[in-house]
Amino acid sequence: MSDTPFGFSGRDDDDDARKRGEEPFGPGAGNPFGFAVGGPGAAGFDPAQLGQMLTSLGQMLSGMGAGMAAPGGGQSGPVNYDVAKRLARQQLGKDVGPVSQGAAKAVTDAAHLAELWLDGATVLPAGATRTVAWTPVDWIEQTLPTWQRLCDPVAQQVSGMWTSQLPPEARELAGPMMGMLGQMGGLAFGSQLGQALGQLGKEVLTSTDIGLPLGPAGTAALLPAAISEFSKGLEQSESEILVFLAAREAAHQRLFAHVPWLRQQVLGAVEDYARGITMDFSALEEAAQNIDPMSLTDPSKLEELLAAGTFEPQTTPEQKAALERLETLLALIEGWVQVVVGEAIGDRLPGAGALAETLRRRRATGGPAEQTFATLVGLELRPRKLREAAELWRRLTVDAGMEKRDGIWAHPDLLPHSDDLDAPAGFIDSVIGGGAAAFDDPLAQLAETEARERAEREARTGQDRDGSGDTGEHDGDRGGDDEDTGKS
Repeated sequence: MSDTPFGFSGRDDDDDARKRGEEPFGPGAGNPFGFAVGGPGAAGFDPAQLGQMLTSLGQMLSGMGAGMAAPGGGQSGPVNYDVAKRLARQQLGKDVGPVSQGAAKAVTDAAHLAELWLDGATVLPAGATRTVAWTPVDWIEQTLPTWQRLCDPVAQQVSGMWTSQLPPEARELAGPMMGMLGQMGGLAFGSQLGQALGQLGKEVLTSTDIGLPLGPAGTAALLPAAISEFSKGLEQSESEILVFLAAREAAHQRLFAHVPWLRQQVLGAVEDYARGITMDFSALEEAAQNIDPMSLTDPSKLEELLAAGTFEPQTTPEQKAALERLETLLALIEGWVQVVVGEAIGDRLPGAGALAETLRRRRATGGPAEQTFATLVGLELRPRKLREAAELWRRLTVDAGMEKRDGIWAHPDLLPHSDDLDAPAGFIDSVIGGGAAAFDDPLAQLAETEARERAEREARTGQDRDGSGDTGEHDGDRGGDDEDTGKS
């Protein structure tokens, strides 16, 4: 599986083109369909050439009608999630049975014990209203809405570039065909997403395995079948491992439930990354000449086309900044969870240290969660950042205390930056020193933030009813509520 978003690579093709003495978007170079976009004459737009292009594309897409018309095969966005869901479930096979009553009770008991232990390790109260045991199929069904929000911005930006590079005359004449082309892209993206989620569904241990709240708000979830498989070969008993993982899941839920801006900050960084995507379509002309139209009736062939680097996005400074913010934020989340769970469990589970190390190695070697996230979003969460984030939270706990440590989550501006992870002494001194007053009552700080954002949402709702406000589609607001999470 590719380790770049939707099979893209990050090579800067503009520089390569200039080295060859070509203009990256000049005649025949960066043009997605191989005809010139310059001025009149030989370099200008040729409607006859557009007709030939449309004919070729029609032949290429003609075999895809059956796939589009299959039950559940339609799409209303940049990714065909019906195809993704079907492929993911097919990859799981037919042997996925329901969770037994014994396994479900074991999950509930482990979560209850973990919550009791966590109460003494963090000022954040319990965040999960219920704890459930999921099958891999449950995981796919329940997490797909969040994957949709993660993947849509990237796919939408890429899909828009197919038409943005055409001259106005071509866009007008190619309108119906561009719709078919969008369906082709949606099918390809859905195919790759489905294969990734199908593999991940077999191995993911909890709903927050990659540091994101993938499941419904307030629902903590563990997957007994994957945990049982994960436990094989480890020295700890399966019951101890279950409690340890339940503690990690509960700690994630506390953080995301009581830090209302956190979800939007994470997803907003992904959207900022997507808006920074720029692409060079110079490889499309060559690819089109070598594609067997009949091979595109198989969605996996489309995924191979993307994975081969046919479309080459360039990494922009804006993207690098967004990825750094996202990487740092996810490292801070994971590091906080490691420290809090370690404090909560203490000596209660003799093998907790070994389990924590096992999970760190699982992340360091690029487990299925990291590979999937890198494929779909373009981010690789570096283990070095995880270790340094955990060390920063650990030192804050010792030097500043649990209350001030957790009070840092009261506002995004209070969080340490990437540089602080490399050199934490200055940040810790700022917490202990003059800035300590900001953390005197972390629960009050969090409650104030929640109340302010609730009032803002109610005000926007009132404006919508009166027709005097805007449409309310301001995803840039920091509220990470369920209403925002459900948007696609």
